[in-house]
Amino acid sequence: MFRKKIQINHHLFYETSHSPSLVDIVGEKMLGKVIDFCFIENPYYPGDKLLKKLRQKLPVVIKSYPSSNPILAQKDLAAVIHANPEHLIIGNGATELITLIENQLVENIGIPIPTFSEYIEKLRNSEQAKLFQLPANNKYQLNLDDYAEWIHNEKLSAALIINPGNPTGQFISTEKMLGFLEKVGHLKLVLVDESFIDFSGEEIPSLIPFVEKFPNLIIVRSMSKHCGIPGLRLGYCCTSNPEFLRKIRSTLPIWNINTLAEYFLTQLKDTDEEYQIARKRVISDVAILYQQLKTIDGFEVYTTGSNFILLKINYGPTALEVQMKLLEEYGVYVRDCSNKVGLDKYHIRVASQGRKKDKLLVKALQKITK
Repeated sequence: MFRKKIQINHHLFYETSHSPSLVDIVGEKMLGKVIDFCFIENPYYPGDKLLKKLRQKLPVVIKSYPSSNPILAQKDLAAVIHANPEHLIIGNGATELITLIENQLVENIGIPIPTFSEYIEKLRNSEQAKLFQLPANNKYQLNLDDYAEWIHNEKLSAALIINPGNPTGQFISTEKMLGFLEKVGHLKLVLVDESFIDFSGEEIPSLIPFVEKFPNLIIVRSMSKHCGIPGLRLGYCCTSNPEFLRKIRSTLPIWNINTLAEYFLTQLKDTDEEYQIARKRVISDVAILYQQLKTIDGFEVYTTGSNFILLKINYGPTALEVQMKLLEEYGVYVRDCSNKVGLDKYHIRVASQGRKKDKLLVKALQKITK
């Protein structure tokens, strides 16, 4: 515990549906004294060698335009995710692509809640969405059979699944996902967000190998999460549907990603072995953190297939109260999930930041429950 409370800018928490950045809420001088468990990242990638290359390249790339031929970057990405480059569209973060998909392709859509807020907020109007409330008494697990039946009854033309779920961390197996896709083959669009799928198994259980089998499928992924590069703003979508590809590409500006992001993509193939080691290390760290969190009285810990864990507070205070206490008194920043539609005010989310830092989180949580 700090001798003096950390001063924070409380008003920033009420001005966005996303968590404000740590530097904004505590100031640059305090950054070294606070650990950000709210930010979901890969703490082991990029490694020092690649970061050095990016720094060395900076004077050149900031004086250069990005390529006007997107297939070049698509080929760099396709080489490591084992996809057809023609099926890829690279965006200025996954959020750019989410916005375009929902504006160009969605007439109406089923959205299981709680969910990542952009999927609700970026619809042209709220009437496009039908919300499928996940059951609190079953830890907000998504039952695909129930969901498929509900979609049919609601006469919807599109459906969203985030796998692993955000904020729940719930992972749905490839076998179950393929069964669901078979059931909803009549839908115009099935939108699957796989931003955290790299942390779901030793072998990455993505649906990318199956996009040609399901022409109504679009997979969206954020590279911020699994590559740990939110500042580069890189995300992508993958689909075999030529009409989907045409509509999305027609709305993108010619230079929608910057030159530093383009250069990063060229380095993926050479650093893929390093990346695979890093993501497996994260999986191991999360497993250890999960077991440690389960020993703390006062919290219900949800199973996860991601690099973050959702906890329900059972000993009295709200998520906001826990978040503020951890931040001000212990220098630990966690995600208050109260503003997630479909979730109550007693859930926090924590992202693994490596074993050494994770131990500090566990100790802080142990202390606040006493």
